[in-house]
Amino acid sequence: MKAVAAAALFVGVEGQTVGSLKTEKNPALSYSFCNSNGCKEHKRSVTVDSNWRWTHKRGETTNCYTGNLWDTATCPDQETCWQNCEIEGADEEYEGTYGIRTDGAALNLTFVTDGPYSKNVGSRVYLLDSDQETYKMFKLKNREFTFDVDVSGLPCGLNGALYFVDMDADGGKARFGEKNTAGAKYGTGYCDAQCPHDLKWINGLPNVLEWVPQATDENAGLGKFGTCCTELDMWEANSISTAYTMHSCDVKEQTQCSGVECGDNAGAVTPEAHRFEGVCDKNGCDFATTRMGDEKFYGPGEDFKINTKKPMTVVTQFHTDDGTDDGKVNEVRRYYIQDGKKIVNPHFTLLGNSYDSITQDFCKDWVGTTKDGTNFITKGGGFDDVDRAVGKGLVLVMSLWDDHFANMLWLDSNYPTDSTDPTNYRGSCTADSGLPADVEVNDASSNVVFSNIRYGHMDQTTAHGQFAVV
Repeated sequence: MKAVAAAALFVGVEGQTVGSLKTEKNPALSYSFCNSNGCKEHKRSVTVDSNWRWTHKRGETTNCYTGNLWDTATCPDQETCWQNCEIEGADEEYEGTYGIRTDGAALNLTFVTDGPYSKNVGSRVYLLDSDQETYKMFKLKNREFTFDVDVSGLPCGLNGALYFVDMDADGGKARFGEKNTAGAKYGTGYCDAQCPHDLKWINGLPNVLEWVPQATDENAGLGKFGTCCTELDMWEANSISTAYTMHSCDVKEQTQCSGVECGDNAGAVTPEAHRFEGVCDKNGCDFATTRMGDEKFYGPGEDFKINTKKPMTVVTQFHTDDGTDDGKVNEVRRYYIQDGKKIVNPHFTLLGNSYDSITQDFCKDWVGTTKDGTNFITKGGGFDDVDRAVGKGLVLVMSLWDDHFANMLWLDSNYPTDSTDPTNYRGSCTADSGLPADVEVNDASSNVVFSNIRYGHMDQTTAHGQFAVV
């Protein structure tokens, strides 16, 4: 459920050929790798997704895409559009246009930014490796991944997300180099388990075929093609609700889709619903404490075990069946640290079995409980695909977005809104909350801060702290 909300006019458009008018200046952001000897800082940088970038005629300032429409004269078809258009670099735009600010080990994403040319809504960034030409690839088998987060500035309807996807390390530059000469430095090659159609360029070519502007989003549309890959959601959250979710796929790399293989809901692109027929598991196997019945585990205020008015540390562990780097990942375990206390996941009973983490058995019993059609187990074999992906290496994504399809109710409210099934209660936000037309005005200054990203050997990313377990 990763919607793209890009800026209009000179901002919020993108291309796959390197622009000639500006020099890309990627904001610095560090991460640390931890083992028994401690944590070592690695200074890196981030890049904004190409869907937010200015696409214009090569060497000119004339837009190829404005608002939610391609210029049909410049882009009558894919090949002509690619020949005519280029993607531009960004320097001062990161903060002034996109609302993206870094400070050492901290990334601050602001929801709406009034830039010099237009209003920008939301953002999506990736962590680059040292060469700034490839994404940092996180290999997480028998490892733990930790970050600090502040969601106190995120109300109903917004999602500050941190997750991993099976993108190409170079953004598709090697596979599609004839068309994609920009690569990872310019934020190309995105994919996720929703097989999104709102990517303006896929595999180096513009997604102009059958492009339909979104009725409620003046900056986005949907093209014929989608782009699919395995997605591991470490963190989807606002101040009301949170979930961490595994999404498996039959495909083993970023893959363009069309038609039924995209698994689309009925809508502008597909007249009939095929959600569970595509190559990826869209619903995912999620561990969401509110949805599972603990309404006092996470939320704003001292009466919640995790108080979202304060920053917190989030630790996720990818355990293997034999406790070694050569074993198979068979469990994804989560705990939190706040106010000097280690806060573990509560136990939940599903179909007579007790769980406090995501495992293959948990996913079977969770779909058996919700009966929502989730096909995590069948797509790629569930944890077979998780194991493959974390062994191969995944790209880190951090984003802030609103939802023009379901108003984020799937995260923070009762969804579907007419359901009386208790497993569809996901948070205390009302059924009429989260409308993008409202949050983009009333909550424009909302933000999320991700900081102190670190990963490494088990129990080492927080090894120097002493925490009381609650």
